[in-house]
Amino acid sequence: MKLPPRLLPFAVLTLISGPALAQMDHSMHGQPAINRASAPHAMTDMDVLAPLSGKAFDRAYLSMMIGHHQGAVEMARAVQGRVKDAQVKTWVANVIRDQTGEIRDMTAWLKPLGGLDIKMRGMMATGMKGMITPLKTAKEPDRAFVQGMLPHHASALDMANLALQKSSDARVLKLSRDIIKAQADEMYAFKLWLAKRG
Repeated sequence: MKLPPRLLPFAVLTLISGPALAQMDHSMHGQPAINRASAPHAMTDMDVLAPLSGKAFDRAYLSMMIGHHQGAVEMARAVQGRVKDAQVKTWVANVIRDQTGEIRDMTAWLKPLGGLDIKMRGMMATGMKGMITPLKTAKEPDRAFVQGMLPHHASALDMANLALQKSSDARVLKLSRDIIKAQADEMYAFKLWLAKRG
């Protein structure tokens, strides 16, 4: 089947990062794979964002990313004070500091776009619950946090990659680039940390 030129970037992205894209349906986070497979028509973040353009895209993207960041902060707070590894403690503190700062910036940028889109943020926040709840009772909070942040970061990379393609706002473009650089580096470090522990 021959794809239209405008769909080629998405086809390439799917081939390169299929497992990461599979995590994009935040309503399915934390649920068994069989449940995700039985809901093939569930609306995903990319389904919502991809058709949008201009200010409508920026508003939806920033609102969803605020919900996504709030989820990360809650994940970090769920294990804060219980993690023992020095590196994991640093990651937890950095997530709270960095993503809280980005939430503040994104909230300010949304004001001229019509403010926070409650529906978009809410959709993301609802999906985050499946990633936060297990951390509150994890017997190995260090490992659980690192493992949980891998799919969380992967979905942020997918959203940020889409923003680099669709947004024209210099602040949104820079934020998206920064998210990709920082979170890809963290994912690499997470994998190395986990590999050392078997």
